[in-house]
Amino acid sequence: MEVSIIFKIGAVGILVSVLSQVLKHSGREEQAFLTSLAGLILVLFWLLPYIYELFETIKKLFSL
Repeated sequence: MEVSIIFKIGAVGILVSVLSQVLKHSGREEQAFLTSLAGLILVLFWLLPYIYELFETIKKLFSL
């Protein structure tokens, strides 16, 4: 696993957190929720190849 992906996830987390707080304080709770959801989906798309690789490794490990 690359170290850069960890920094990307941290940056997205900080950015989403700040945007969410700004939107909540301005009375736009729905948009704050959608911003958090978009950040989560973005990070999941980044992690999807690593999750696939993990399942393939487990499958190879337990196959005979």
